Amino acid sequence: MRSAEVVRNTKETRIRVRLNVDGKGDAKLSTGLPFLEHMLDQVARHALLDLDIEAQGDLHIDAHHTVEDIGITLGQAFARALGDKAGVRRFGHAYVPLDEALSRAVIDFSGRPGLEYHVKFTRALIGEFDVDLVQQFFQGFANHAQVTLHIDNLRGDNAHHQCETVFKAFARALRMAAEPDPRAAGAVPSTKGSL
Repeated sequence: MRSAEVVRNTKETRIRVRLNVDGKGDAKLSTGLPFLEHMLDQVARHALLDLDIEAQGDLHIDAHHTVEDIGITLGQAFARALGDKAGVRRFGHAYVPLDEALSRAVIDFSGRPGLEYHVKFTRALIGEFDVDLVQQFFQGFANHAQVTLHIDNLRGDNAHHQCETVFKAFARALRMAAEPDPRAAGAVPSTKGSL
């Protein structure tokens, strides 16, 4: 079973992530950030992974540290769960629409962290959630999962729709990249022999 538990404790946050990459899409989320929980639930459901996240952060200041540290901790959990990445597809991509909005995500479990993020939200807040934090979440994830991640919102008028398509596309791309490749016979998917 490809699973991991990671705990991250700082002066700003206390985060615990339990991840089962080969799950059913179940999510148990307690972050103090309802909109982020809605997005993380989309990730669990569309990547078909089981996700249990508990987070306590300095929300009396703002949500920045909590959102970023959840991304970091989830990235660390993925890195641990996939290990040397032997037998995975490595690359994944997805386009996801929601009404007028359309987003694309492309991921490579390359071992080289990098984020190309091109999302221009139509407003700064979704409810009380600052949309600038979406990029911080994905930056934390990419750096600590050691993936190359490209995210593009291609169109959209409704910020909620834009954000939801971003997270769903990410989830679908993640699912594809992490899937076992039956033709790979357990080999690491790189000509270098390691990722």
